[in-house]
Amino acid sequence: MALSEDVKQRLSIVIELGKTVFHYGFIPTVLYLGFTKGADPGMPEITLANLLW
Repeated sequence: MALSEDVKQRLSIVIELGKTVFHYGFIPTVLYLGFTKGADPGMPEITLANLLW
């Protein structure tokens, strides 16, 4: 099944948008999940200051 040029162009735009969202959203998502889960028992509390130090 061949795709038309219009469909190829739209698919290319969607893929580029997905790459950009993943590129800029991955690290903040990992940090968010780490902060919401919290530290393991016996470890110091996770704070923004600990992240920057």
